[in-house]
Amino acid sequence: MNNLPEPAPVVQLPDGTYAYADQLPAIHQPTGPQVVHQHIHQAPPDRTVQRIALGSGIGAGTVAAGVYFGPLLVGALTAIAANLAILAFLAIALTWGVVTVVKSVGGPDGKAAAKTLRTSRARRWK
Repeated sequence: MNNLPEPAPVVQLPDGTYAYADQLPAIHQPTGPQVVHQHIHQAPPDRTVQRIALGSGIGAGTVAAGVYFGPLLVGALTAIAANLAILAFLAIALTWGVVTVVKSVGGPDGKAAAKTLRTSRARRWK
């Protein structure tokens, strides 16, 4: 029965696991100094606040809540600011539209009313 192939030798890896010798990963030979290029989303989070908080005696639950709700609060405030910006843009656009319609439809009285509206608003903002 010599027609069967020989079994591949099994080796024990440094971490204690076993693997077949013919399936070992290739060993990487560095050719020069290794440059670490790390993107911001791969970087570990800054834990300064957590260390200060844990050092001052508050519990880990409070630190976890800060870690969870901090970015959540930033996202909510950003959404609110975006909504307010859209509302401000709509208010400006609608005011411009009303003034334009009053000027064009109202004749001389409409132009006088638009001018009065413009000057009274300018005085109010000073």
